[in-house]
Amino acid sequence: MIKTPPAGPANEPFFNLPGVIVALSGVMIGLHGWRQWIATERDEDFILRFSFIPLRYSDQGFARALFADDQWARLWSPITYGLLHGDWQHVLVNTLWLVVFGSAVAWRFGPGRFLLFSLLCSVGGAAAHFMTHVGEAVPVVGASAAISGLTAAACRFVFEAGAPLGGLRGSGASAFRRPAPPLLQSLSNPRIFGFVALWFALTIVFGSGIIPSGLEEGTSIAWEAHLGGFLAGLVLFPLFDPILPRRLAD
Repeated sequence: MIKTPPAGPANEPFFNLPGVIVALSGVMIGLHGWRQWIATERDEDFILRFSFIPLRYSDQGFARALFADDQWARLWSPITYGLLHGDWQHVLVNTLWLVVFGSAVAWRFGPGRFLLFSLLCSVGGAAAHFMTHVGEAVPVVGASAAISGLTAAACRFVFEAGAPLGGLRGSGASAFRRPAPPLLQSLSNPRIFGFVALWFALTIVFGSGIIPSGLEEGTSIAWEAHLGGFLAGLVLFPLFDPILPRRLAD
């Protein structure tokens, strides 16, 4: 069963967030607060155990020795890194981005599909980062890869006629349940193609340092993980979408 947002102009989803979005935001903010105020002495070990570190997957002797006590982290770190953040600015920006783009997907998918979809986009981001940073020891944290996947999923339907950002904008549950066209047909829509192109451009420009990101010295954007999460979202969307594609629904 898919829980839909309440209909009616007086109760728009923007002001009535999906429960899964509220819960996930609370987990990210609460976890960061716990690390900052309560578990400060153990934070380094916590990051080492739950962040995504490409070196963890190396077969070199020193890498095996370094992570000897955390073999299971190979399985959980491609997921758990998405719940950790570098500082308050990082977690609050990601929370805002989750609210803006994740809510539309949560209303459409329902909590179960939403969480599994987000998890796989997080794994897709970790895989992309690993392939471009094999053997690197720098920990990666942040929900950006999963949120990038949610952004990709949202752009598949929010620009359709009757959807929140499409022509003849709708409201209430029906606006989030407009049938989405297949990927190639979707990209032929100038608004969707322009959004995707702009997203890729900004991600690469800020992530590669062409334009300064404003982050603290020694901190960089794992932009490859963002790209991996976004691509995962584009590809996986039809596998999770509970609404019949437009070509089959008409």
